[in-house]
Amino acid sequence: MTDQTTDAAPARPELALARVELDGDIFWVVRSGDEYAPLGMSLSELLRLSSSEARSAIEAAASRAQPAREPARESPLGSRPRALAPIDPQQEVWAAGVTYLRSRDGRIEEASDGGPYDRVYVAERPELFFKSTGVRVVGDGEPVGKRADSTWDVPESELGIVVNSAGEIFGYVPGNDSSSRSIEGENLLYLPQAKVFTAGCALGPEIVPAWAATPPFGIRLLIERDGAAVFDERTSTDQLARRLDDLADWLFRGLDFPDGVVVLTGTGVVPPAEFTLHDGDEVTIEIDGVGRLTNPVVTVGR
Repeated sequence: MTDQTTDAAPARPELALARVELDGDIFWVVRSGDEYAPLGMSLSELLRLSSSEARSAIEAAASRAQPAREPARESPLGSRPRALAPIDPQQEVWAAGVTYLRSRDGRIEEASDGGPYDRVYVAERPELFFKSTGVRVVGDGEPVGKRADSTWDVPESELGIVVNSAGEIFGYVPGNDSSSRSIEGENLLYLPQAKVFTAGCALGPEIVPAWAATPPFGIRLLIERDGAAVFDERTSTDQLARRLDDLADWLFRGLDFPDGVVVLTGTGVVPPAEFTLHDGDEVTIEIDGVGRLTNPVVTVGR
């Protein structure tokens, strides 16, 4: 159930985009190494630009980056900012399902009828579903939810692709598609309830631009309870049965996203059938070269 891998934090990406709160104001910054600079626009505005224009905007901001420290006059940001979920309130998160063989097997294991999962794994059209609005997404360090009316709950460690308004991959972000296996397993038509609930989606801590990170990415899911690891496994995006750009293409076939969109690309790590999340568990999702997202677990709803 667990492996004895190190829990040391991976190195931070050299270049990233973060949404931060500082002295009551919320804005986007570019981090270059340990230095920061205001981006001068929101993520939504950035994703309306062409890929080349967005890259130029980020690189221009990075060239102005300075250490975030006191006193304020020594830095364009003043004291170190607090990171928020890296998504604008009006943006959306969508998700893909059954994109890894292990995910297909897990869905078949939980379901009263596993046939649809088996078929969608090999179908041309992927499973895509709505996950969250930006305002409902929680960030690194914030509690992630599990439903009070569910008996079998798991995190899903996923690479998120940040897609611009033209349907092109702009960047990458760690994501947690928190899910109720008991609700989805009872009836496929309950999928929205199994996937969409208060604090049911976590993203963060930062977005790494596509030109600053190279797939495939190793992914680790670590779950700790009372300070001890109760689950620790890894996979890699080279096990994906779908291309990342293909998932974006299918989503844009039927919808427009003028402010861009985040797409969670599915999970290749599924805890065993006897495992369920408890209040107070700590879930960590590490994606090599992209970042480390950690959230405590709380029960939500009634």
